[in-house]
Amino acid sequence: MTVLSQLIEGVRAHTPQVFPEHSLADAAVLVAVTRDEHNPEIILTLRSTQLPTHKGEVAFAGGKTDPEDADAVATALREAHEEVGIAPAQVEVVGALDQVVSRFGFVVTPVLGLVAQDIELHPDPRELQAVFRVPLKFFLENEPAIDQLGSFRVPRWQYENFMIWGLTAMMIAQMMNQFYGATIELQLDDVQKLLA
Repeated sequence: MTVLSQLIEGVRAHTPQVFPEHSLADAAVLVAVTRDEHNPEIILTLRSTQLPTHKGEVAFAGGKTDPEDADAVATALREAHEEVGIAPAQVEVVGALDQVVSRFGFVVTPVLGLVAQDIELHPDPRELQAVFRVPLKFFLENEPAIDQLGSFRVPRWQYENFMIWGLTAMMIAQMMNQFYGATIELQLDDVQKLLA
């Protein structure tokens, strides 16, 4: 089984963790992975330093749910189209991953979607400084550093000139743990406190 097929089969068989009752805002991100059996890549963005939250950080394309969005998948696809120019028709949605809670007051649903290896990306310069790809194998073959931030324990990877940490690194680490048997240590504050 290839790295890509292992991920696809794992997500399709997975029942994602959700927080059904909360008072926080909803958001979603597209975990876009290129459909390449030999070397699939994750598409990531570097957010502008002019944005109000997560400025200058590496992130998946995504954002806050709009009232007209039917669900988290719709949010993730709309945001990816706006931010990096991936049209919804170019994405094969595999399924949702476990929800995570942002310290900025969002319940975030990551949505795994497959895109063509040669897809053209057009980052919105108002929101992004860069868009780049990281081989999925990089996260399997490189243990992250672990940063202790208060009672948080957060993974951090350095890929070329990009530091991947925070909520994005948490989502990637959860994916590695759940679908590839990695044992990356994760620790968040009491999620129920954040949801209250």
